[in-house]
Amino acid sequence: MSNTFLRLSVLFVVLGVSLGYWMGATHNFIVSPVHAHINLLGWVSMFLYGLFYRVFPDAAAGWLPKVHLALAVIGLPVMMIGLTIQLLAIASLMPVVPILMIVGPTLVLLGMVAFAVIVFRATGGKPAAAVA
Repeated sequence: MSNTFLRLSVLFVVLGVSLGYWMGATHNFIVSPVHAHINLLGWVSMFLYGLFYRVFPDAAAGWLPKVHLALAVIGLPVMMIGLTIQLLAIASLMPVVPILMIVGPTLVLLGMVAFAVIVFRATGGKPAAAVA
């Protein structure tokens, strides 16, 4: 679980920084919110998830961490696609924006709630594992 989140985070930071590079090169910053969300939820949050699962390896056991991973991995792209369509005002795709902007953020929120449960379970009086 740790490696999966760490690797995903690096893919998201490459995507987020590439988007930022494109925005700077073109002086078109209309998708800045997409850039910010990819960097925060994709890079920072997923990297922190990976570090958490590295320090608390037992927290990765069971079905809830798998649900957490699925919610995080599906929710962010769905939300970013919807937000991009909305910000660029792509007329032909605007009808899908409401569903994407409900489903994506809901999945992200549920993923955060799952992670909160995992953190509370894993840190309930237990010491952290030594990181090698």
